[in-house]
Amino acid sequence: MKTPLKTALLIFVTAGTASQAIADDSHNWLLDSIPQKWNYQSVYSQTLPTDDDWWKTFGDPTLDSLINLAEKENFNLAAALQRIEMAKKTLEVAKSAYFPSVDLSAGWSKGQSSGASGPVVAKSSPYDYFSLGATMQWEVDLFGRITQNVKAGKAAYNASKAEYDGTMVSLAANVAKAYINLRTYQNEMEVAQSHLGEQEKVLAIVEARFKAGLASMLEVTQSRTVVASTRASIPALEAMIESSINSLALLTARYPDDISSWLAAPAPMPDVVYGANLGVPADLLRRRPDILQAEYQLAQYAAQVGIAKKDFLPTLSISGSIGTQAHNAKNLFGEHSMYWEVNPTLSWTLFDGLARNYRTAEAKAQLEAAVDSYNYTVMNAVIEVYNATTTFKSTMKTIKLTDEVIDNSKQSLDLAVDRYKKGLSPFNNVVDAQISYLTNQDSQITARGKALIAVVNLYEALGGGWND
Repeated sequence: MKTPLKTALLIFVTAGTASQAIADDSHNWLLDSIPQKWNYQSVYSQTLPTDDDWWKTFGDPTLDSLINLAEKENFNLAAALQRIEMAKKTLEVAKSAYFPSVDLSAGWSKGQSSGASGPVVAKSSPYDYFSLGATMQWEVDLFGRITQNVKAGKAAYNASKAEYDGTMVSLAANVAKAYINLRTYQNEMEVAQSHLGEQEKVLAIVEARFKAGLASMLEVTQSRTVVASTRASIPALEAMIESSINSLALLTARYPDDISSWLAAPAPMPDVVYGANLGVPADLLRRRPDILQAEYQLAQYAAQVGIAKKDFLPTLSISGSIGTQAHNAKNLFGEHSMYWEVNPTLSWTLFDGLARNYRTAEAKAQLEAAVDSYNYTVMNAVIEVYNATTTFKSTMKTIKLTDEVIDNSKQSLDLAVDRYKKGLSPFNNVVDAQISYLTNQDSQITARGKALIAVVNLYEALGGGWND
């Protein structure tokens, strides 16, 4: 059960830093505590996907090249990089409030003042002078309002960097998945075409036996059905191959025609790699970009609560001006031409229609939402790791079991065709063996693709690259 908001927020506002404040009370607010300082072992430090040796475990240079290309050209990644730059500039704007603003002015004035504006009509007074001066405005950070703004800006900047890392990891994972799907469909296409050739040979045998009066028309139609069914599966595979190439084109910011010649030729699927020594999953989850981003957003909203509360306190500002005025420009720097003034001002809003109260309540609501978002992000990370690990284990078992199934299916098909040729077995056995053999080979290819994607999902779930 959450600590009452009023008590918790008091800690947020008075702590030294926003992240420190969250850490102090995280046992009441968060399902997963936030340490006061992140301290990772070097083995768990994050690297960008293009710097990972991890991808090389697949042994596929084409995949490595695609990931490198995506890093350089992907539009979403470029946009995330721009958001970092925008957050950095916003932070610099917040820091600039520590310094005074100074304006310079220079000019010439000529006019006449009215002599009839008072109770007694007098002679109007003309004037004509040059002026040169400077004005200054400076808000003194008496109660830390500017400091809270800077803290919020720093947290937002760090969150944008974590978002960039997350976009990079997601991009690399999506490229890998699209590439694995492409090779999976291409391998399924090769299997279908190979089976189609063998099925057509069997059809030719059945038709020859039919002409010789040794087979029935039913056997011919059954064989033709098997051939037509396999042939009908090819256009769907062609469409999926093209769709995978289109996905890779989008991820690498290329038009499909630019990379289709590079990827259209079938190639073996990458090797299925077993999980490396991942260490303690919790240590790796700590550096997931989305968890770091959620943490920095918590810090940002905690600082914004502090900003909203600072609005209830007075504001001390200092304004001043200095300059010179003279009828003749040569007298601008004369002894009697200078003027100056300094105006310290302490302002305190006593009533504003409860606007500050509403702003504080809004900031608190944002903070509560961020807490819930953080808790969800941590739990989702754990579930994603579990799912990826479970899927990998199950698909590896499937691959191992289907190896034996495929061998038996191939042997059954050979025996069925041989016995059919000798008239020792009905053609139904051949049909069943053909369908079973093709289905089992497809199942194994699909399982290999799922195992590869499970490895990529595990990479993504653990927050990207790591060093073995």
